[in-house]
Amino acid sequence: MERPEPELIRQSWRAVSCSPLEHGTVLFARLFDLEPDLLPLFQYNCRQFSSPEDCLSSPEFLDHIRKVMFVIDTAVTNVEDLSSLEEYLAGLGKKHRAVGVKFSSFSTVGESLLYMLEKCLGPAFTPAMRAAWSQLYGAVVQAMSRGWDGE
Repeated sequence: MERPEPELIRQSWRAVSCSPLEHGTVLFARLFDLEPDLLPLFQYNCRQFSSPEDCLSSPEFLDHIRKVMFVIDTAVTNVEDLSSLEEYLAGLGKKHRAVGVKFSSFSTVGESLLYMLEKCLGPAFTPAMRAAWSQLYGAVVQAMSRGWDGE
């Protein structure tokens, strides 16, 4: 597997990681725009959210955003040795499968991640950066997919 360009990834993540909640909210708002069917998967205490806004402002969901941003942060930190995260990511895949997430939804999450980076970085988000992030995200999803395959 080709390794993403570590320096481009780290450099672009620095700007995002200083306010993870704000940027994570942009990511999920975009995700719900692109795939509204995902909203019902998020329920806390059996309470269904009436709208993405309702979901994005709930404390439980903000906690989920923090966790997602932490996973990305961990991938960025370990960008030169993603194989060290294999087990962790496969476990994460299993968890998502268990709550009914379709594997195909991860490509929408990838699009939302790139959208968030572009929104955050503006013109500084170069085509080379986009390519590096696509590669990194692809590697993460590949590891998570083991949770679906049940290997």
